Amino acid sequence: MAPQVGFIGLGAIGSPMAVHVAREFETTVWNRTLERAWKFGEQQGAAVAETVPQLVEWADVVITCLPTSTDVREVVEQGGESWSEGQLLVDATSGDPAASRAIAEWLAGKGAGFVDAPVSGGTSGAEAGELTVMLGGEEPWIAAASEVVAAFAGKVVHVGPVGTGHALKAINNALLGVNIQAAGEGLAALVKLGVPAGRALEVINASSGRSNVTENLIPERVVSRAWPRTFRLALLDKDIGIALKVLQDTGVPSDVIGVTKRVFGAGREALGEEADHVELIKEIERAAGVEIR
Repeated sequence: MAPQVGFIGLGAIGSPMAVHVAREFETTVWNRTLERAWKFGEQQGAAVAETVPQLVEWADVVITCLPTSTDVREVVEQGGESWSEGQLLVDATSGDPAASRAIAEWLAGKGAGFVDAPVSGGTSGAEAGELTVMLGGEEPWIAAASEVVAAFAGKVVHVGPVGTGHALKAINNALLGVNIQAAGEGLAALVKLGVPAGRALEVINASSGRSNVTENLIPERVVSRAWPRTFRLALLDKDIGIALKVLQDTGVPSDVIGVTKRVFGAGREALGEEADHVELIKEIERAAGVEIR
């Protein structure tokens, strides 16, 4: 029998994920802005919970997709005594591994399970139902989580115990940050030397320096000067900070990611909380006195 699924967090990526869930399962949603939940319910035929305990009491599986692990912990504790034996929380937040382990321990006291399930693929991947999902947890919870996340996933990988999904997502996003910073700096220098950005990218993308940043993000956002806002720089800065802590906690050198964290922290302060992650290159351009075109 298919589980009843509660979905918490209807943001830019959570909302399209929830659309796919609602198509596959009986679904109830909750959002801190209830108006957004009611609108979603009307459009997608999902039920709406007015409180977290109401949703938790109804659901077999709860999916959270929130900005931080602190938000997840607050929501979980709001559920209070509504959590019961055999329920499962699947946390699709780009969260903190240590916080996830603490949440898992809290839920275990209620007889409930926890799987961290951060996603990669952005809003376009969420809309297409083709996200990559990294699962951290133990059987039998992994099997139950896999059934539900398949609704919005193109690839699902069980990477290890609780917290490892979030650790892997943080490292992945830190590498994204490194690529943005390095490509932005390198291209700014080449443009100042008289190499058009398009020509430089043509060579880089046929060579060993290519990445998603050079193949897609910079041509579509920087060279075009379009600068769409799809993923906040503030959230990437948060993720890079989590990755840095993972390296520090495991005793691994963190020279490159440490520098990237400082650069993104400064960029966040200069550009504000709503800036897109690729807009960090605006700060590189400003410092270099050039536009990457």
